[in-house]
Amino acid sequence: MTQQRPSMHIGVIVTLALRNIRRNLRRTILTATALIIGGALLIFTLLLSDGTHEQWIDSGVRTGSGHVTIERPEFRLSRKIEDRLPASTSPAVMTALKSPDVSEHVTAVFTRLSVNGLASSPAGARPAQILGIDPVSEAAVSPLDDQVVDGRYLESDDRLAAYVGGGLADRLDLRLGSRLVLTAQDAKKDIAGQLVRVVGIFRSGLPELDQSVIHIPLATAGDWLGAGHDVTNIGVIVDDSIVVPSLVRHLQQALADPIARGDATVMGWREAMPALRDAVLIDEWGAYILFGILFVIIGFGIVNTVLMSVLNRHREFGVLQALGLTPRQTGAVVLVEGLTLTAVGGVVGVGLGLVFTWFLMSDGLDMSQLNSTMDNLQFGGVAIDPVVYPVFRTTRVIQSVGYILLIGGVASLYPAFRATTIDVAESMKFER
Repeated sequence: MTQQRPSMHIGVIVTLALRNIRRNLRRTILTATALIIGGALLIFTLLLSDGTHEQWIDSGVRTGSGHVTIERPEFRLSRKIEDRLPASTSPAVMTALKSPDVSEHVTAVFTRLSVNGLASSPAGARPAQILGIDPVSEAAVSPLDDQVVDGRYLESDDRLAAYVGGGLADRLDLRLGSRLVLTAQDAKKDIAGQLVRVVGIFRSGLPELDQSVIHIPLATAGDWLGAGHDVTNIGVIVDDSIVVPSLVRHLQQALADPIARGDATVMGWREAMPALRDAVLIDEWGAYILFGILFVIIGFGIVNTVLMSVLNRHREFGVLQALGLTPRQTGAVVLVEGLTLTAVGGVVGVGLGLVFTWFLMSDGLDMSQLNSTMDNLQFGGVAIDPVVYPVFRTTRVIQSVGYILLIGGVASLYPAFRATTIDVAESMKFER
């Protein structure tokens, strides 16, 4: 007797599995509906979560040090002007950012000369974070220029001008035109003072910014602190935070010599802004735990559906084994049933979730409509825009479908094993 080819066995197994799915239509529809709802919720929440995190990151890096920052290794801890970045590093950074693989993702580059000092007025003195900035590049990056409540933002021809946080202005009783003395340690480690005049006051909604930050022109800061054209950091803003690791590696290669000398280091936002990183991780893992619970419940539903199918088909499986189907092939029929049901339900659910999410892309989802307290929401030290825009990524679609298939495969293993243990003689005693 000629032996049947494996492809023929596979065809029979798939045919038997599909026939049983059609035969138990009500049970199939109930299980598939649960999978469709779960898949749609999964992809919708993942895309919305990615959009939320991207907004957190974008808001954080624009008021912070950028998606990627280049600075001296010691500066992150010391915040001292002597730990500034040499001016000779800037041309190498700009050349590296013009690489075709990198430039398409870079949306802005800015430089800052940052120092911790003291702001004094006739009403008193307060500690301040003083940032020497280029008004043009800073306005393209930071949201602070749009948060002015009185006066204006700095302009390129300003000299002795200051843009002050509202909280600091209140404590020092500052108004437009008020004189303000800034005091800090300069490049020679001497205490130096600089007189400036308030041209604008901002309120960001973040106390740590409003009560401490002062922007002054970069040239003024360089002359005052004796830093010349040196800066404390060069920040890079990109169009999507997912490209940050590759950009960091590219810049590390381009700046290999300054890094080897200890003159520079390259950090992504996760390393430079640990509070924001932790906030994103906490939210991500919270979502994963919730979806883990949801799909465990759906998995039990799959087990129940497929196992009931096995228990109600003892006689059928006995006949099939009597006709030559091996116990392993019997189990394969059950496994294919579970995987097919999961694949169809999961793909349809993910597809519906993508379609539903797409309609939110143009206007976003206004979370303030759900909670009136979200107008000024803060998380991880970042002021959050209540309007959230989903972010579409192919990897998320693949992950969602793969996760659903994994759940279906695992849930189908036990019913498939039960099918392999059916005794032919005993199963023939079962009546339909």
